Amino acid sequence: MIQDLAAQVATGNRRAIARAITLIESGRADHRAQAQEMLGHLPIDRQALRIGLSGTPGVGKSTFIEAFGLMLAEAGKKVAVLAVDPSSARTGGSILGDKTRMEQLSRHPNAFIRPSPSQSHLGGVARRTREAVQVCEGAGYDVVLIETVGVGQSETMVAEMCDLFVLLLAPAGGDELQGVKRGIMEMADLILVNKADGDLRAQAIRTCADYAGALRLLRKRPQDPDDFPKALTMSAYDGVGLYEAWDEMQTLANWRKDHGHWEARRRSQAVGWFQEEVQSALLARALADPETKDEMERMGQAVAEGQVAPSVAAARVLG
Repeated sequence: MIQDLAAQVATGNRRAIARAITLIESGRADHRAQAQEMLGHLPIDRQALRIGLSGTPGVGKSTFIEAFGLMLAEAGKKVAVLAVDPSSARTGGSILGDKTRMEQLSRHPNAFIRPSPSQSHLGGVARRTREAVQVCEGAGYDVVLIETVGVGQSETMVAEMCDLFVLLLAPAGGDELQGVKRGIMEMADLILVNKADGDLRAQAIRTCADYAGALRLLRKRPQDPDDFPKALTMSAYDGVGLYEAWDEMQTLANWRKDHGHWEARRRSQAVGWFQEEVQSALLARALADPETKDEMERMGQAVAEGQVAPSVAAARVLG
């Protein structure tokens, strides 16, 4: 059954892809084993261009993804969208409404959209987004767009699983990024100032110029050609600037491939993924041990009552 599911995924069957990602996201131990078996049967020689997308709330991420995805799909590219919705810290629920906001793209035969809950996982992505990307690559998709929950200082993880990291900004959006500007701009490969249309066009051009100047002040990264990272204006609503943005993405991706940075980054990401999986498994194994669980509860009570410092209590549990 698992082999049959993997075979259907490899043919690009969208229903099978959805079932595979559902299996991956399950927390049940038997489903985790089945998910690992399925991933082992997928083709490993297929690589998609992984593009991470972030931006402040209301910047137009979904509008951009639909317009950008439709442009690529109409050009014959197979496009997968992995959209991560924030989960409620109180109830754990998520709206998962990205398909309704990308109505045209969701109906295109060359596109696949999968919203997933973040489940309070930091980094702007869901716990199993990496494996979902692997499923989409195994299904033969050419471009995988990873939409994060929104801009923030914890958005580093998406940059560690994609080939290109794109930051979307709105005109006059500088004040919204004051608290996170430095960190996220250092990760961005391309900054797109959206909503450069109508009355906002002039403001968008000024904002783009401001960020272009700020990018020149950042320390040069070895994985970038001379004119990257860069800032561009665009309008997802009018479709202006989409082709230019795609051309810049291809230029950067091809340069990195030609100069060895692409494969080096993919290898580094694979090692990081392996280390994170080992750490998560070790933590889960420790928490499943009755003695360790009892000791954690006992020390947790001692910390709550002020009898011992948290760091001392942790050392005692680990010791």
